[in-house]
Amino acid sequence: MADNEPAITAHELTKRFGDFTAVDAVSFAVPRGELFGVLGPNGAGKTTLTRMLTTLIAPTAGAATVAGVDVTHHPARVRERIGVIPQALTSDLDLTGWENVDIYGEFYGLGRRIRHQRARELLRMVGLSERANDLVATYSGGMRRRLEIARGLIHSPEVLFLDEPTIGLDPQSRRAVWDLLEALRGETGLTISLTTHYMDEAETLCDRVAIVDGGKIIALGSPAELKTMAKGADRVELEIPTDADRAITLIRALPYTLAVARDEAGAIVVTVDDGARVMPRLIGALDEAGLGVASIRLERMSLEDVFIQFTGRRLRDEAARKAGFFSMTMGLPRSPGR
Repeated sequence: MADNEPAITAHELTKRFGDFTAVDAVSFAVPRGELFGVLGPNGAGKTTLTRMLTTLIAPTAGAATVAGVDVTHHPARVRERIGVIPQALTSDLDLTGWENVDIYGEFYGLGRRIRHQRARELLRMVGLSERANDLVATYSGGMRRRLEIARGLIHSPEVLFLDEPTIGLDPQSRRAVWDLLEALRGETGLTISLTTHYMDEAETLCDRVAIVDGGKIIALGSPAELKTMAKGADRVELEIPTDADRAITLIRALPYTLAVARDEAGAIVVTVDDGARVMPRLIGALDEAGLGVASIRLERMSLEDVFIQFTGRRLRDEAARKAGFFSMTMGLPRSPGR
């Protein structure tokens, strides 16, 4: 893959199941080294999209490349260049951490010396060197997830796909996985595609996020860019000691006010775009009218607020499924020739 070539491309990518269109003419590109997030409610099409990119199902129409290789015409070559971490934990409980990683290297045809060198490096990177010879049955959920990331990297993939990598983990384990993903990008320049239901995860980790609904990408950009796309991205909360009703009437008439209301505590809440720019103008207008401001606070829209605005619904955290969408077919790597 050339340095300036995107790690992932999709052009009018479409998948139909009979009369149902699961993915509808989706187009995007992911530059090399980016951590790309995919968010969407259940049934939005994000799983089907990822299954096409990882060669598990063939597109009905359109085209896609991963690591510079066409997913339809050369699926075996794509599989050689990608790592896939399913939602379900698929490491073998009856093997040690070292054996789990080493056997994957064998599946990918790596020689013993290279395989063992990579295994040592990866187990160190994920913080499992001291537990490498312990049975995986003794590992915590967070340790197993880190082991599976190491296992998925044994063949030095160019693109790593993760499906809900922290679902079911405690906060400390989630943070450990986040730190690991950030370290991987910093040390290797790896391109990562992340499907997640956690808004804070997407906002913390992802360079860009695609919001998928109804089989289409309805918004795409960095978390900050998505917030600017949403109407009324900021809320300014004011406390006016006297004559709050007059203040509300004045604020409602200002050209940059999108909405104004009182909250349960009596504070005036003003919905605006670009709140940092609006705040001094708002204070000036109130001062000019003789309405003193006791306090003022700017609250930026969260990524969840943006998601709800674009899709009209809240993305609920799902319980872990018995098998992730890759686990039945990608729990073990396929032979490149199959």
